[in-house]
Amino acid sequence: MPGVEHRSHKGLNNRAENSHQPTRRRERTMKLFKSARQLQRFVSIHDPIANLFHFPRNTLSSAQHRDLRNAAMQIWNKIACVAAA
Repeated sequence: MPGVEHRSHKGLNNRAENSHQPTRRRERTMKLFKSARQLQRFVSIHDPIANLFHFPRNTLSSAQHRDLRNAAMQIWNKIACVAAA
């Protein structure tokens, strides 16, 4: 076709690259919930709980990691018991 521009760069038609962008990941997560309100309810409680258990593993010894995990579990048990009561 004489009037068509031929573009052959390797990244021009790479749709998979867009699926790994942060906004696309958020969109995929939002699809799992019935509404934005339900998603917000989940996210508002998920982050504090996730932060309780995530540690910079590469900077800790095994003993330090175990101590932090035990402390996190004790805090979680207090939270869970209060929430269940």
